[in-house]
Amino acid sequence: MKHDQLASPDRITRRKLSDQVFDRLREMIAGGELPPGAPMPSERDLMERFGVGRPAVREALQHMHTMGLITISHGERSRVNELSAGSVLARVDDVARMLLSSEPEQLEHLKQARRMFECGLVRVAAENATAQDVRDLRELVGEQRARIGDAEAFVTADMAFHSRIAQISANPILVATSQAMLRWLLQYHGVLLHWSGKEKVTLQEHDQIVDLIAARDADGAVAAMQAHLDRSNPLYRHANAAQ
Repeated sequence: MKHDQLASPDRITRRKLSDQVFDRLREMIAGGELPPGAPMPSERDLMERFGVGRPAVREALQHMHTMGLITISHGERSRVNELSAGSVLARVDDVARMLLSSEPEQLEHLKQARRMFECGLVRVAAENATAQDVRDLRELVGEQRARIGDAEAFVTADMAFHSRIAQISANPILVATSQAMLRWLLQYHGVLLHWSGKEKVTLQEHDQIVDLIAARDADGAVAAMQAHLDRSNPLYRHANAAQ
């Protein structure tokens, strides 16, 4: 019999003990046996429960820590983390930034994705915004206006404005995704916006977007957001392209 005939889909493979321990612990978390905030069983308890040695338990726990499922603290019991869309996406921040830095074309893909995403969010905002939502947006534009001359604070306020629009959706996955894309883009913004001399234009565009949301003009809000992002997107550039 040829060697490649042995590699069938039904072939039984031996899995590492630590992988099996990891799967069992993940099931305990998913099933509620280990709820968020609960302390993890001691290494000795896990060794006895699963009939494995300390190395397998420690490797499984470290894997869970790396994935953000638990927090390992020296001198204290490990605890189960409370997972959210935000915490999950935050764990890929470093990898996303490395990808964007190493492959310039990915930055263009991110800007395109953000444009499509933000236009969808502003439509939802125009259809669902409450009077309080509108007041909050106007207040954020006012805070951003007060930050002219401080590039870092101005950009931070810009992010807060767009994040608040996302929050109107009341969808934690949409909010977390919006915030993640803004964080990934931030490293390319820096002082470019400040140097561009377009701060007042940005504020005027934000005012217009809020007015259209308040008027429940969804199509108008989408068009205004598209124009806003089409103008500001070129400000996000790789360092070598900004020189």
